[in-house]
Amino acid sequence: MLEKTFGLIFFLKQPKNKDEENRFIYLKITVDGKAVELSTKRRCEQSRWNPRAGRATGTKEASKELNQYLDSFEHQVFQVKRLMNDSERPLTAQGIKDILTGNIEKPKMILEVFQRHNEQMKALEGIDFAAGTIERYNVSLEHTRSFIKWMYKAEDKLIKELDYEFISQYAFWLKTVRKCNHNSTMKYLANFKKVVLICVKNRWLPGDPFANFKLTKKPVEKVALTEAELEKIIERKFISERLDIVRDVFVFSCYTGLAYADVSNLKRSDIKKGVDDKDWIFINRQKTNSPSHLPLLAQAKKIILNYRKHPKCAESGLVLPVLTNQKMNAYLKEIADLCGIKMDLTFHIARHTFATTVTLNNGVPIESVSKMLGHASIRQTQHYAKTQDYKVGKDMHLLEKNLVKKSR
Repeated sequence: MLEKTFGLIFFLKQPKNKDEENRFIYLKITVDGKAVELSTKRRCEQSRWNPRAGRATGTKEASKELNQYLDSFEHQVFQVKRLMNDSERPLTAQGIKDILTGNIEKPKMILEVFQRHNEQMKALEGIDFAAGTIERYNVSLEHTRSFIKWMYKAEDKLIKELDYEFISQYAFWLKTVRKCNHNSTMKYLANFKKVVLICVKNRWLPGDPFANFKLTKKPVEKVALTEAELEKIIERKFISERLDIVRDVFVFSCYTGLAYADVSNLKRSDIKKGVDDKDWIFINRQKTNSPSHLPLLAQAKKIILNYRKHPKCAESGLVLPVLTNQKMNAYLKEIADLCGIKMDLTFHIARHTFATTVTLNNGVPIESVSKMLGHASIRQTQHYAKTQDYKVGKDMHLLEKNLVKKSR
C-alpha cells in the first residue's frame, strides 16, 4: 500500500475587513492533494506572524504560549493520523477533521480508559475507595504504560487489539523485566482486568481477553514472631534512639494489629472509652476503609505513654513518631540482626504476630480477632488461623497431662 502524501500548515485567515490586524489562525490539512481547513480558535497579529514557519515571531511570553498551543494542536493531528492508520480507517483530510471536531468518535485506547478509570476512583477517595487502593491502581497504570512501550514501541494501544497474547506477554514482562513475584503479578493483572471488563461491558471489546487466562495466586505462609522472638526485641537495649523508636512502633503494632498506614496516622483522638469503660482504638482502616475497634493492651498503653511528650507527637496530635515505611523496614532488618532473629523482618510481620502469637495462640476466638483486624469476613482471618506448631505443642502438653490423670 502506497504511503499517502500528508501536509500541515497554520495560516492567518483573511477577514472580511482586510485592514483587520488581529486575525484567526487556521490549520490546513492536506492528504493526497485534498485539503480541509480547521480553526484553532486562536488569534495573532499579522505583524508578528511568520507565514513560512506557521508560527508567531518574537520572544515575548504571549508568542511562546501561542506557539506551544500550536505545537500541541499539531501533535493531536499526528496522533489522530496514527490512530487512523492503526485502526485501518481510510486516511483522509476530512476524516482527521471529523475526529478532531468530535463528528466521529475517537477510537478507544487502553491507557486513556485506564487513566479515566483512575481519575474517577480519585474523585471517590474516602467515599468508595481508600487512598492505598487508588495508589495501587496508579502503579498498575504506569506498569501497563511501560509494558506497551517495551512490547509494542508505542505510547498507547487500541482497545480492540487486546487479546490473550497481550495478557500473557504482560504477565511475562511483569515477572522478568519488573521482577515481580507471582502473586504481585497476579495483583497487577487483576487491576488491569477490571479496566478490561469495563471495555467489554461498553462493547468496545467483543470478548474478554482474560477468558482463558488463570489469575491464580500461590498460597503464602504468613510469617510471625514467636513469643520468645518478640520478647527478645522488647528486652533488647539499643544505643541508637532511632532503633528504640522503630522497635517501639513495631511492638505497638504487634499488640494492636494495626498496619503501617494506620499506625502512622493514629491520633490521640482515635483513642476513646469502649463499652467496658476502658481505652479502645476506634479507626477506619486506610486500606479498606472498614471499621476497626480494638481494646488497648497494657503493653501498647505503656508505649503510648512513653511518647506523649515527644515533639512530633505533641505538635501533631499523633500517638507515635512513625518514620517512613522504607526507613522502618530498613531499621527492622538491623534490629533482627542485633537480636539474632533469622527472618526478613518487615513491619507487616507485626500484624501477623498480633493475629497469631498474641491473640489466636492465646485462645482469643477468631471472630474477635477478625473484628479487631478490620476484616470484612472471617475468611480473611482464616489464613492466620492455620494450626501453629506452638499451639499444637501447647494442646498436646495439655492432652498429656489429662491422659496421665486418667491413668492414675
